[in-house]
Formats: sequence, C-alpha cells, structure tokens
Amino acid sequence: MVGKHLGTVFGSLSVRNFRLFAAGQLVSVAGTWMMIVAQDWLVLSLSGDSAAALGLVTALQFTPLLLFTLYGGRLADRYDKRLLLTVANLASAALALGLAVLQLTGEARLWHIHLFALALGTVNAVEVPARMAFVGELVGTRLLPNASALSAAYFNTARVAGPALAGLLISALGPGPVMLLNAVSYLAAVAGLRRMRTSELHRSERPGGRGGVLDGLRYVASRPDLLSPTVLVAVVSLAGLNFHLTLPLLAKTVFDADATSFGLLTASFAAGSLLAALAGTGRRGRPPARTVVVSALAFGLLETAAGGAPGFTSAVVLLCLTGFAAIYFAQAANHRIQLGSDPGYRGRVMALYTLILQGSTPVGALLVGLLAEELGARSGLVVGGLVATAAALVALVVERRRRARPARTPDSRPAPGAEVPCPAERET
Repeated sequence: MVGKHLGTVFGSLSVRNFRLFAAGQLVSVAGTWMMIVAQDWLVLSLSGDSAAALGLVTALQFTPLLLFTLYGGRLADRYDKRLLLTVANLASAALALGLAVLQLTGEARLWHIHLFALALGTVNAVEVPARMAFVGELVGTRLLPNASALSAAYFNTARVAGPALAGLLISALGPGPVMLLNAVSYLAAVAGLRRMRTSELHRSERPGGRGGVLDGLRYVASRPDLLSPTVLVAVVSLAGLNFHLTLPLLAKTVFDADATSFGLLTASFAAGSLLAALAGTGRRGRPPARTVVVSALAFGLLETAAGGAPGFTSAVVLLCLTGFAAIYFAQAANHRIQLGSDPGYRGRVMALYTLILQGSTPVGALLVGLLAEELGARSGLVVGGLVATAAALVALVVERRRRARPARTPDSRPAPGAEVPCPAERET
C-alpha cells in the first residue's frame, strides 16, 4: 500500500527526461532563492533599509514580464522549448556572474542591481512560459497534473533550502559568494536539458500552434472556465503575493532579525508551500472551480492573520500556513487553466498565466512598498490578505450563481470556443 502511494506521488519521476529536468531545476532554483535573499539583503544594506528601494528593484525585475511574457509564450509555441530553456539558463548564469564579480570586488552599487534585475526579468519573460509548457512535453497529458505538482514541490524544496543556506553564508561570507554559487547553479539546469532524449518528448503534431499573441488572448477570453480563474489569480497576485518584499521588511523592521532569522522566516513560508505542492501530487484531473476559489479564500484569511502576528514564533507558524494556502491556490488555478487548454495554445495560455501571476508584481511591489513606507511592514500583509479575501468571496458568489443557472436545454448549443466538460470534469 505504501509503495503504491509513493508510486502515485512520484509517478512522473519514472520518466527519464523529467528526472533530468527536475534534478537540474532543483539545483538551479535553490541557487536562485539564495540569490534573492542575497540581493534583497544587499539592497537593504545599500539603501538604509528602504522599503521603496527594495520595491523598485523588485519592480524592475518583474516589469519585463509585463512587456514580453506573451511574446515569450508565442516563442514557446513556435520554437524548440528545450533550446529556449538552454539559452535562457546560460544568459542567467552570465548575469549572475557579473553581479557576483561586482560585489566581490566591492564595486556593487544600487544601479548595478537595477540593471541586473531588469536584464534577468527579460530572460525570465522567455524562460518561465517555456518551462511551464515544456513539462507537458516531458510527461504527456496523463502525468501532467502530477508533474506540475512535483515541479512545485522541488521549487519549494529549493525555497526552503536556498534561503536558509543563504542566511548562513551571508552572515559568514557576505552576499558575493552566494551570488557566485547562483551563477554556477544554472549549469545544472543546462546539463539536465542537454542530456534529454528528444525522441521521448511528447511534442504536438501541429507545430507552432495557430496565430499569434492576440489569438491566444481571444482564445482565453472565449473560454469562461479559463477566464474566471485567470481574473482571480490577477487580483490575488497583485495584492497578496508580494512576499519577496513583505518578508524581508517584516524581518528587519518589525522583528529586528539578522540574516539567519530572515532566512528562517522565508524558509517557513517555503516549507508550507512545499507541503501544498506534495498535497497536489495526488491530483489526477482538472480541479473544479470551487477548489480554486476556496483555496484563494483560505489564503487571504491566513495572510491577514500573518500580518498581525504578535511575535517572531507566531509569524513563523502563520507564514507556514500562508505558504501552504498560496501554493495550493496557485497550483489549483494552474491545473484548471493548463489542463483545459488546447496544446496548440498552451504556451500562450501559460504565458498569460505567468503574466498575471508574476507580471503584476511590479505594480504590486510599488504599491505595497509605498504602503509599508507609510504604515509599516505589517500593512503590506494585512491589506493584501483582505483584498485577496474580498476577491475570493466575490468569485464564490459568481460561481454559486453560475451553478444555480438552469441547465442548458437540448436545443441550445455552447458558444464558440466554450468548454463542454467531459463527465470526469463535471463538478458535483
């Protein structure tokens, strides 16, 4: 029984190409999270603990996602995703190496970090949608939910290990060596990609998809079952998913924590995220809309509570629960959107999902940074949680009204592009 359960949880790892992909990504993402901690700590050190300065760097890193991610999704639909990912990882390694050299030589300035953040965001605009769409090519449709959940699991495993290790290394050696390790970690992802067997990839027989970026947007707009979770993700992401900004501010300005304690706070959030990702590995099909909405509601309530945590220990516990709810919501929305999409549009659909989930960060980071500057670090979490809660409640009302509508008459036909669910996908 235990062996069967483990086989279910780790089913996608039976695919050699996915094992190579996951191993390379685990190392690379751990390095990335180490880099995030080092970069945020350096920005706060150079700016005198300025929330606005940290918000600006975050905005610069995510602004290219707003501008170029949809085009990146079009590239993913048209060209070899493995090649795109290889080039993107090599470019990221070169950028990280450059910033590491500047820091190690004592020449790093805020404007250097601004340029690095902008360049890395441009690379990510291509890498993220290609990576998300590539998972389907690695394992096929049947194992896609499991592979997607395992991808979130290794991502959050790295999120636990990376910040915790970065905190220790920053305390002992400073940010420079951490940045250098991040540059090296990208090579693990490249090695995994190049060792794959291309003959075993599940590529669509229709190369390049259909149409361009606007066609992808029209496709999502014509599908209410895709549009509704996309809008909910947009609101929750804009207001509530700004932990790269709120956590360092909470650690330094509320709890007066050192780098090690900051790493622990971040690792706690990531540990909850990891548990949520593992919980999602048992999913076998497309989740119902209600699952997406209820998980968003739970996230909003928990983030609000975390913002009011009275002490460091309670903050660690509440952030762990918040991390669980955040990833469970994001994964449920991801699976509902991705598993409902035509493979010919999947790169552009996931690019839109990425744009909504991460591209809203520049606006959210600036707004939360200004809010925290005026009202304190706690306000970023409390207001974000309240907005997410309100959005989930509105979505819940809309979903109930949709479910209460009279059934379609035999003579009626679905609108062009609308979903006609199979029995296994119907919500009970």
